[in-house]
Amino acid sequence: MRYSQALLFAFIFCTFLIQSQEIERKSLNVTIYNNDLGVVRDLRVLDLKKGASEVKITDVADKIDMTSVHIKLDGSVIEQNYQYDLVSFSKILQKYIDKEIELIGEKGVVSGTLLSATGNQIVIRKKDDGLLMLPKTDGYQISVGALPEGLIAKPTLVWQLHSNKAGKQDVEISYQTGAMNWSAEYVAVLDEKDTKIDLNSWVSLTNNSGTTYPNANLKLVAGDVNRITPKIVDVAKGVRERGTAQALAQPQFEEREFFDYHIYDLQRQTTLANNETKQIALFDANNIKINKKYRYFSYGTKSDGKPDVTIEFDNKKENNLGMPFPAGKVRLYKKDAKSLEFVGEDRINHTPKDETIKLKVGQAFDIVIDELELESRKIGGDVWEKEYKVRINNRKSEDVSIEIQRYFLGDEVEILKSSIDYIKKDAIRFIFNVPVKKGQEFEFTYKMRYKNF
Repeated sequence: MRYSQALLFAFIFCTFLIQSQEIERKSLNVTIYNNDLGVVRDLRVLDLKKGASEVKITDVADKIDMTSVHIKLDGSVIEQNYQYDLVSFSKILQKYIDKEIELIGEKGVVSGTLLSATGNQIVIRKKDDGLLMLPKTDGYQISVGALPEGLIAKPTLVWQLHSNKAGKQDVEISYQTGAMNWSAEYVAVLDEKDTKIDLNSWVSLTNNSGTTYPNANLKLVAGDVNRITPKIVDVAKGVRERGTAQALAQPQFEEREFFDYHIYDLQRQTTLANNETKQIALFDANNIKINKKYRYFSYGTKSDGKPDVTIEFDNKKENNLGMPFPAGKVRLYKKDAKSLEFVGEDRINHTPKDETIKLKVGQAFDIVIDELELESRKIGGDVWEKEYKVRINNRKSEDVSIEIQRYFLGDEVEILKSSIDYIKKDAIRFIFNVPVKKGQEFEFTYKMRYKNF
């Protein structure tokens, strides 16, 4: 049965409770965090009588954290409740057990007392005391007299208030809600020589909180906020063609530090519809200098290894940047003869200004690294000496430099000799920077000593 045709109510919903639409909204502020959290501050104008009164607000989030609700007025709050026993087909029928209902079908109307309602099956005692059992109610409409007490059409906040004065006053309502989130999305376009990028950044907002926030003042908080309660468009379309004649979009967000986080304040109002993902431009930057690197991580003997292709750039003012980067996904494109082509993506954490951003975009196709263990011997106790040979084949049509990071899992690690220079980065990590000519092969060896854990 179609629910839209299932119930004929002999009442009008708007008279059942005080609608919040009748209460003037003065302003609406929404702050969204990265960890499935939104904070709503709703300023209403209420016409209250002096003394006790009841106020009902229906257009609140379904995912509201009731324990976070706060109301501020010229008076006091006696009691607050969150009502969420919502109207549904099954709930109405359950409330009408032992009460009279009507079945309306093609052959007429059947009246009787509802005895049972389970799923799509109902049992009715007719007026002649006979039973009507319907294994399926398809083909019938069900008519009841009124909405049962306690059921409501929307989640509702209800306050018992005591106002110090009569008349209109500003009342601020604030609460936390789940199912709201945001993240940054970045689109970077490489130049022909892989030395610079143009960058577009977007904010992706998701609202699944159960209500719409019209004409809201929006703030976004970037940072990891500690919480002890449980968690209740293809952006490539925005890549513009390279060229110095095109002006950058004016920034829509104003960024500032707040506590140990960063706040992005949208400089205009926006509507956050329920069950919607919205994208808003964050910032653009051109001619960002980058370093393309090949990086290989080794923990021991390995064959036919492929180095990672990484893109690094300094988030500094002199590099046309120098602003906080919210966490998000970075997609990298490069223009060939006819179109932009996708070359890889990576995710970045929250990154402050003046730091280096590193992106792993894939693995090199034409560079192969072989590692061979030439010698291994125990020299006493838990101390071992091992010798390795590393062979690098560069099949590219250009010279490359490869950073090999070698990790040794042991204590008192030291390299006894090496055919090339190296850097000891920390207690167990050594770095070899190896230049290799185009179309050539390069080998180096090293001998190390370590103690087993």
